[in-house]
Amino acid sequence: MILLLLIILGALLIGTGLSMGLAYDLGYIRISLGNYLIETNFWVGLALIVVLVLLSLFVINTIKRFRKGTSLMATWVSRGHERRARRRTTKGLLALAEGNWPRARKLLASAANHADTPLINYLAAAQAASETGDHEGADELLRLAFESTPGSSLAVGITQAQLQLAGNRLEQALATLLRLRKEAPHHPFVLKLLKTTYLRLEDWKELSKLVPELRKRSVLTEKELDDLEREVWKNLLERAAEDCERKRESDPEASLEPLTRLWDELPRFVRRDEHTIRDYARLLARLGDEEQAETLLRKVLRNHWSDELINLYGRLEGSDPEVQLLTAEQWYKDRPNNPQLLLALGRLSLRNQLWGKAREYFTASLKLKRDRETLAELSRLNAHMGEEESSVKLIMQELESDNALPELPMPKA
Repeated sequence: MILLLLIILGALLIGTGLSMGLAYDLGYIRISLGNYLIETNFWVGLALIVVLVLLSLFVINTIKRFRKGTSLMATWVSRGHERRARRRTTKGLLALAEGNWPRARKLLASAANHADTPLINYLAAAQAASETGDHEGADELLRLAFESTPGSSLAVGITQAQLQLAGNRLEQALATLLRLRKEAPHHPFVLKLLKTTYLRLEDWKELSKLVPELRKRSVLTEKELDDLEREVWKNLLERAAEDCERKRESDPEASLEPLTRLWDELPRFVRRDEHTIRDYARLLARLGDEEQAETLLRKVLRNHWSDELINLYGRLEGSDPEVQLLTAEQWYKDRPNNPQLLLALGRLSLRNQLWGKAREYFTASLKLKRDRETLAELSRLNAHMGEEESSVKLIMQELESDNALPELPMPKA
């Protein structure tokens, strides 16, 4: 009630003021514009100015509202695009999981421009393109992925390398990974992919340089690293042996220096590995240097026993067969029930032309373990000693055992 009285009082005061102002002659307003002259009463001019100001404010407000309406329309349209992009992305990822590569590529690529994460769309679309064999299309989608998201070089590069490996494009994968390694020298996954690439390319030399970095960064388990390193050096030794063989084709007296030098370069734990020692000794024997192979195995067997190595030792001809036999007999004192040692002793006895002793060793070995290799040696020895019947009997027993022949009546001789 009081507020209403104050409003009425204010209106009366303003009306009184205006009426008093109109009672006085305040002059006129004169405006000259070029050849035009405008004259008007002060109060009329003031009213026109007020109307002009109000009209200007109305126009400005209308323009603002129009712009705001346009912005709202654009926002609404944009949100519609985003919603459709999300739906298409979801459908595309489902198609990708289902193996529907063409549909996945189409949906993911078309939705990328309006997707929240265009990088994901392009990478997934590139995978789908690669699965269909369109490697050029995959590379183009990867380029778009890189351009869509700043700082995505590593992610795009890794995806590209994986797709190249999957497509058996090994040289291109190697080039991509070498570039990525310059960008991120210690990235574990880049190193792992590089290892896979070198393995598939059988580039053992480069792989041998990579292994220490793999071990330092713990990219693989300790066992996987050890197995990898053994495989690498085994193949490098094989390559070195092949080089020696080629040289000996033209020069029979060519040295084995490339092979022996590589052996000296092996990491200590690899040189102590039983399988690597066996492979190296076999290569030496294959190249005609059985004496060096026998010396190596003799040194190893003194400190580290191995049934596989003693078997190989019995096959080798050292510089002195008699000393070789005596050495093995010393080992026999500590291992009297080792069938592989007895087999080796039998073979070394043959080298020393101790036929009866050899047969005793072979027979003792067979009693401990019925081994085909030992059986063949004893059968051969019996045949050469004129005991063909015993030789044939051994062979027949082994054939029956191998083929699990049933007990059947046989004619008597």
